[in-house]
Amino acid sequence: MYHKEQIQKELFALQDLKYRDFHSKLLPRVDKEIIIGIRTPVLRKFAKEFSKRKEAEEFLQDLPHQYYEENNLHMMIITGIKDYDKCLEEIRKFVPYINNWATCDLPLPKCFGKHKEELFPQIREWIASDHTYTIRYGLGTLMSLYLDEDFKPEYLELAASVRSEEYYVNMMMAWYFATALAKQWEATVPYIEQRKLPQWVHRKTIQKAVESYRITSEQKTYLKSLRREEK
Repeated sequence: MYHKEQIQKELFALQDLKYRDFHSKLLPRVDKEIIIGIRTPVLRKFAKEFSKRKEAEEFLQDLPHQYYEENNLHMMIITGIKDYDKCLEEIRKFVPYINNWATCDLPLPKCFGKHKEELFPQIREWIASDHTYTIRYGLGTLMSLYLDEDFKPEYLELAASVRSEEYYVNMMMAWYFATALAKQWEATVPYIEQRKLPQWVHRKTIQKAVESYRITSEQKTYLKSLRREEK
């Protein structure tokens, strides 16, 4: 039988207060009082075992959760679902409840990589959302799955269409375009040359690309020349 309090008790048994103090500083928008303080490998091990229990299904339906680690546990469980349709259904239900970058950026479900064509319309929907972490999740998925052999130039246009005042959206945009420069230079660099991105994203993209070991020294020099403000 499902008891929320029992699951929370089990999570608190894994608490590391020093880690909580450290990790809470990385999550300025999350109240420290709802961070238990569980190291990711420890929570991942718990998730693997908990997902086999009958209560796991009820836990997934019990939204919203109270604690940060409950959200991470939720994401870890559903990313382990092998059936694509079931996995996507659970992701769609959960994404609107994501309230921080760390939960948002947990590894994607492995089944997504085998269903890229079917998944793409959903990514468009996520990116068109007005919810910060839904947009971020969409951009992150686009970055992780569609910059290699499945790349199409139109994906850059989709990412570039995002306009937001939210730091965590704009940071993901910059991360996306810096990664795109590393993997698809010829298609991506016009977005920098022609200043198609918001100014902050433009500059942050160049900064992240220049810091990347996947960008050549010649490319870094060229990107630095594109930092300057338009006259």
